[in-house]
Amino acid sequence: MTEGGARSAPWQTCAIVEIIQQTPSIKSYFLRLSEPFAHIAGQHVDVRLTAPDGYVAMRSYSIASSPSASNVIELAIERLPDGEVSLFFHDIAAVGDEIELRGPLGGHFLWPERVTAPVLLIGAGAGVVPLMAMVRQRRALAQTAPTALLLSSRTRRDVLFADELLSLEMADPKFTLALAITREPPERACDFARRIDGAMVAKLVARLPRMPAHVFVCGSNHFVNIAADGALMAGLEAAVIKTERYGG
Repeated sequence: MTEGGARSAPWQTCAIVEIIQQTPSIKSYFLRLSEPFAHIAGQHVDVRLTAPDGYVAMRSYSIASSPSASNVIELAIERLPDGEVSLFFHDIAAVGDEIELRGPLGGHFLWPERVTAPVLLIGAGAGVVPLMAMVRQRRALAQTAPTALLLSSRTRRDVLFADELLSLEMADPKFTLALAITREPPERACDFARRIDGAMVAKLVARLPRMPAHVFVCGSNHFVNIAADGALMAGLEAAVIKTERYGG
């Protein structure tokens, strides 16, 4: 996932130290950095794979882990039928393998350094990854800005980081989670049984104490267009909306 960002960070070799199946199509890969770096929630890394014949494939992945974490970072990678890098990770990569990456990259889609006003996060599928890093950074820094996350998934099983998000909502009265489940009835009364639209965004905004000063939207190009339009329809200013798009 990427939307701009300098390419000045050096390449380094990292070792896969753990792999966790998060949803039927998404796994988390925990990589130990040989050259630890400090990152900001919302940034990403470039991953480079080189075949024996010299063929190179690259992909950008958002960092899911909190910046306050150790020298191990988490990447959550969705298996895409035509994604050569994602297929390598899902079908071939194993604990102990070494991966080339560079980062952190990106200077636009970033959690604010100091945040006190409400924040709205909107994501779909693997688009929750940089938003999860933001949620984790907020928690790690004991920040109390009212924050709402609207997350679209096909089914409950497809909700990435579901258990962690639900536990956080129970523990933090200033964090609100709403799921938009598109292919089955939602389990909770506070969730929705349709795709994200303007009316849904407006309902989530109403759960915040006042209009959000920061809005972050991440997902496929089509999803981002719909969600950003929904935010505008809900009365949010275009200047407060930041987007990150992924695909392929």
